Amino acid sequence: MSETQKLDFSAVNGTTLASFNQHKNLIKRMLKGNSAECSECKKPLTLQLPPNSNKAKSSDKAPGIYCAKGCTDIELDIEAVALMK
Repeated sequence: MSETQKLDFSAVNGTTLASFNQHKNLIKRMLKGNSAECSECKKPLTLQLPPNSNKAKSSDKAPGIYCAKGCTDIELDIEAVALMK
């Protein structure tokens, strides 16, 4: 019978946690109305929100934070946030 090996994910977990926190803080800043730039191309990021009425035009992009060049593409699940209220 062989002894079970434990895998060490501590290095991956630390990197993943740091990335998650950076994205979370970026989303918070953008939703507050602050501007931000893409970490890759340094172009301004834009916040795409869903239309607020039935008469509003739908965008081709889902709600989220986007870079003009496509380096940053963070899709937001706005419906899930609305259900939490």
